[in-house]
Amino acid sequence: MAVDAVTSTTSTTSTTTTNNSASSASASASLDYESFLKLLIAQMQNQDPTDPMDASEQISQLATFSQVEQTIQTNSNLETLITGNALTNASNYIGKTITSADEKTTGVIESVRVYSDTMVATTTDGDEIPITVGVRVGEPPAADTDTDTDTETSET
Repeated sequence: MAVDAVTSTTSTTSTTTTNNSASSASASASLDYESFLKLLIAQMQNQDPTDPMDASEQISQLATFSQVEQTIQTNSNLETLITGNALTNASNYIGKTITSADEKTTGVIESVRVYSDTMVATTTDGDEIPITVGVRVGEPPAADTDTDTDTETSET
């Protein structure tokens, strides 16, 4: 008896993982793992006694599903790591000068909001600039500490 339903369960799990957060992905994986075990037990109970399923095929199916579950958990951990990295990057932008990709908006970054797919910087003037390709971020211009406005040089 073939276990075609495992393939469907696996692709459903992958789709669910893509669309949900890390915590719901691991919960979804365990639900699907339970479904897989129920399917495997039903398969064993309903197999033809004159032509039973090969034990190595059953082990292969278990190993394959275990790999899928580990991949889902790895993706959840990577998602958490990427979020933490984005927060660290966001804090590094505060106080720096930003210029939008179209070079129409420039300012000093006051705060940064992190979304799942992008970051948006808010300048001290209240302008919002998405941090995307083409945006320039750099050190703010140094404050002029020279109070002498005389440009002449004296020679002795």
